[in-house]
Formats: sequence, C-alpha cells, structure tokens
Amino acid sequence: MNHDLFDDLAPDRATEHLMDGALVIRQFALPNAESLMEGIEKVTSEAPFRHMKTPGGHSMSAAMSCCGNLGWVTDRQGYRYQSEDPESGRPWPAMPAVFRELARSAADTAGFEGFEPDACLINRYQPGAKMGLHQDKDEEDFSQPIVSVSLGLPIVFQFGGLKRNERPMRVPLGHGDVVVWGGPARMRYHGVLTLKAGEHPLTGGYRYNLTFRRAR
Repeated sequence: MNHDLFDDLAPDRATEHLMDGALVIRQFALPNAESLMEGIEKVTSEAPFRHMKTPGGHSMSAAMSCCGNLGWVTDRQGYRYQSEDPESGRPWPAMPAVFRELARSAADTAGFEGFEPDACLINRYQPGAKMGLHQDKDEEDFSQPIVSVSLGLPIVFQFGGLKRNERPMRVPLGHGDVVVWGGPARMRYHGVLTLKAGEHPLTGGYRYNLTFRRAR
C-alpha cells in the first residue's frame, strides 16, 4: 500500500466539521509525528503494550498503554481511571511534553481553550484490530473535549449519535489527522472499523492512536 499521499502533502491544517462540537484537523500532527513516535517508544518501554480484558472477559483487539497522571483500565472489575499501572504497580509514565502541547494546540484550534489533559491512552492497531462503537464516559467532567491523534496506517473512524443504534458517519483518517470533539458532541458514540493491512514508512504495519482526556 502506497502512503505517499499522506506523507508528501504539506500540512495545511484544513479542518472538516463533522457536526456542532466535532471536527477533523487534517495532518495537524504531521510536523511532530517522529517526536510523537519517540514518545510512544519511551512510554511503552516503561509500560508495555498489552491487550486489556473487558469486564466480560474478552481481550481488546487493540494493544494499549497509558501515560500521564491517570491511565484508563479495563478488567473484570470494570472500566476506570487509576494512577498506577496494574501490571507493574508503579505510576504510569509521565506524559511527554510533545504529547501535551499537541493536545492543547489541537483543542485550542477546535475552540476548546484551556484543555489540560491528565490522561493519554495509546492504542496500537495491527491489521484485523478495531474498536467498536462506545462512549467516553468514565471521566468526571464532560465539559472537557476528547483529542484523538492518528499515526501510521489509515483507518475509517465512525462517529455516531447519542444512542448506539444511530447510524454513524464514516470518516477516513490518515497519518497525522486529529479529531477533536466536545460540547454537544462530547457523548457521541464513536469507534474505528477494522484496520486493513499495509506498510507505513514511520510505523510499519501498525496504526497508533493517542487519545487525550481530562479524567479528573
């Protein structure tokens, strides 16, 4: 699969409004892509990727790690944020400065000024992995937006309604694209379709997703 179209375009930061409170900022993360990948490697050297299990006992198809003051965890006990990595018992790695600065800048661009994320979920998708429609509802303050960064292989993002059975729109996402949603769109269901096989010059056969949240 040829990804020159994603890598050679100048980062013009064109925005696409999905609905009130939600937009895609094309190639916004492209200038920082290599630094972001270096940050991912540093974080996951301390808190390795793992396939967390849902409360029902199913393994998530995307491998996950976290950084920041809090990390999102799922296991038999349920979904929650906590300050320690359950596998090591140690605090999650600090959020790299380039992560935090990108999240703030993207939120500002989307009209959500003053965003200060305290949690970053790092998902690694390999071909065949996906994320079903879900709401981000384990946070304490729903007035804060979600900032989601795509790196590597392209994927189709689904952005739905306030009920799971509402038909979602399908939004192709490429390397460096950032989606921000909040305000009236904050509780919309969202997910990604199955990742197709390919090869990206920076990430190889993977897609990485950074999701920034204000959990507390």
